[in-house]
Amino acid sequence: MRPFYVLLLAAGSLAFAAPAQTLPVPAPAPAPAPAPLWRKTLKTGLGLNESLLSSNWRGGGVSTIGFNALANARANRKLGAHSFDNEADFLFAFSQTKGLGYRKGQDRLFIDTKYGRAISTDWDMFVSLNLLTQFAPGYKYDTDAAGLDRARQVSDFFAPAFITAAYGFEYHPVPYFKLRLAPFAPRLTVVNRANRFVAALGDTPYGVNPGHSTRFEVLAAQVLADFDKNLSPTVNLKARYVLFANYRNLTPQEIDHRLDLALTAKVGKYVNVGLTAIGLYDYDQDRGVQYSQGLTIGVAYAVQNFEDEKK
Repeated sequence: MRPFYVLLLAAGSLAFAAPAQTLPVPAPAPAPAPAPLWRKTLKTGLGLNESLLSSNWRGGGVSTIGFNALANARANRKLGAHSFDNEADFLFAFSQTKGLGYRKGQDRLFIDTKYGRAISTDWDMFVSLNLLTQFAPGYKYDTDAAGLDRARQVSDFFAPAFITAAYGFEYHPVPYFKLRLAPFAPRLTVVNRANRFVAALGDTPYGVNPGHSTRFEVLAAQVLADFDKNLSPTVNLKARYVLFANYRNLTPQEIDHRLDLALTAKVGKYVNVGLTAIGLYDYDQDRGVQYSQGLTIGVAYAVQNFEDEKK
């Protein structure tokens, strides 16, 4: 029996001496990146078009070169029921034509800041302040009685500029559409050195009385609709419509309307085709509808620090 006890003791000593085996502990899953405090986007584009003709070109025409630039930046933040939205929008286009020189096509500077307080899922109370102006000199080109070309200045930086403070309600059923209804929206119109434009625009350029450079409309209302959506992975449509009405002049012909459109299609990583259009009716500027349109091929760049919402 002794060999049996020896084997038993040896097995026990081996079991006691063998290290305990432990299962591997899985590594903890990486924590999700915190959401950015400010949701920021930047979209930019540059376009260039040109036509070069030799001096003996018999088909007619002249050499020309055109340039346009646009940029849109946004910084938005939501903190519980509170929201803060900021936007800056820039557009500029000009052409250089042989025999005619430099001529501006389009220019726009729009800056908007807004604070909102949620009252339901789709509605906020808000207060906002925005600025809309041109920033480059603009001229009206025509001929005088002798048939000579002449240019009369009709606009400049802060001539005109519209500064509007709005108070009301905002409807935002989806991430890409917002509608502001502001029954109280006082507006300040600024025409820097208004006397420069009297010859071309009359005694009250942009509604500013003679001898003044500003016009303050206190009792007024504003409607602002904003649409910014990717129609497909390569096509984006951005639209902004603004209605402004002075309660003292509520006839349909004296209500101002402005529509800005931008349709952008990518044809490569950084190459895009862009169509921009502006429709404007302002009784104080002209009794008819004004419009401008531009089509360009150029380079585009966009960046943002968040993922798009899907809704």
